Amino acid sequence: MSHPLIQLDSVAKVYGAGNTEVRALWNVSFAIEQGEYCSIMGPSGSGKSTAMNVIGCLDRPTSGKYYLDGENVAYLEESNLAHIRNRKIGFVFQQFHLLPQLTALENVSLPMVYAGIATTERQERAAEALKRVGLAQRLHNRPNQLSGGQQQRVAIARAIVNRPLLILADEPTGALDSQTTQDVMSIFAELNADGITVVMVTHEMEVARLTHRVVWFRDGCVVNERLAPSELAQMMANV
Repeated sequence: MSHPLIQLDSVAKVYGAGNTEVRALWNVSFAIEQGEYCSIMGPSGSGKSTAMNVIGCLDRPTSGKYYLDGENVAYLEESNLAHIRNRKIGFVFQQFHLLPQLTALENVSLPMVYAGIATTERQERAAEALKRVGLAQRLHNRPNQLSGGQQQRVAIARAIVNRPLLILADEPTGALDSQTTQDVMSIFAELNADGITVVMVTHEMEVARLTHRVVWFRDGCVVNERLAPSELAQMMANV
C-alpha cells in the first residue's frame, strides 16, 4: 500500500510554559507525496522554519505524529534520527555551510564518511554529484575560490550524494543574485524531474512560483496546503 513521503498529523510544537508559552506550530496536518516539488511560505513567525525542522528530523514535535516514508519518526532516539537524516534527507541552507579548509570534492564526500562508504566510492560519487550540478572543473577548489552560486551548487551536490528521497532547502536563494537564483532553481527542477522530492522554505514569490505547490502558514497553522503558484500574488497581498 502506498503512502505519502511526508505526513504530519495534528503536529504541535510548543516552547516554554505558562506566561512564556509560545505555540510555534499548532494542529498542523498536511502530506507531501513522493516526487512532489513544494514550497513552504508564510509571514515571519508563521511557523514555516519550525515545520522545516520537524520535517527534517532536526526537532521533535511536542505532540502529534510525523510519518516519513511511512515510519512515525516523531519521537525516535537521536541516534535513529541522525541515521534517517543521513540516509533519507539532503539539506540545503541559505549560508551553504561548507567547511572552508576542504575542497569541493571533500565537502561533498562528508555525508558518505558518516554513512561508512569506502574512500574510492566516496570520491567517485562526489565527483559525479559535482558534475551533475555543473562543477566538474571545480572539484579541487576551496569555498573561498568559488562564487556564491558555485558554493550553493557544492551544497546541493552534498545534499544529493547519498541519494536521498527528500531534499529540504531552507531559503536556498536568499544569498544569491537573480541570475544565480535562476540557475540554482533550474538544478532543483532537474533533480525533481529525476524523481527526488523537493521541499523548500522561501519568502520569495518568484522562487515559489517555480515550484508546483505551496503550503501556506500563518500563526503556526496551515491555512492552505494546496495553494497554486498562480494564486501567490493575491495571498501575499493579504499578509
